[in-house]
Amino acid sequence: MEWMLMPYRRYADFSGRSQRKEYWMFVLFSLLVTMVCMAVMFAGGMSLDESGQAAPGILFWLGLVVLVIFAVGSIIPSIAVQVRRFHDQDKSGWMVLIGFIPYVGGLIVFIFMCLEGTRGANRFGADPKNPTNSDIFA
Repeated sequence: MEWMLMPYRRYADFSGRSQRKEYWMFVLFSLLVTMVCMAVMFAGGMSLDESGQAAPGILFWLGLVVLVIFAVGSIIPSIAVQVRRFHDQDKSGWMVLIGFIPYVGGLIVFIFMCLEGTRGANRFGADPKNPTNSDIFA
């Protein structure tokens, strides 16, 4: 759970590096929260009002409000963790903008998020997997 919430602790920290584990656990947490909110929305479903018209129930609106608040609150941490992932690969954080290329941008960013970071320190900081740069197997 610590890895899932770490991007929220580093809310607007665009410096440094982040491991793949931090990024993908954040993505998993976001997916789980979205799924729970959607389940609440579907559970609220449609109900009939006084006139016999179908209208969304209170659970639908509760799930929608929580989902919107979560999405708005997660915009900055999601961009920041993506920037730190690019930093881990010794690339500029501005590469996040590749995601705006129609059709292929999201796929390109997805591939970069799957790649391993550079070993050892780079211009953005120490290796998050091995901050002391000591090789255990040497």
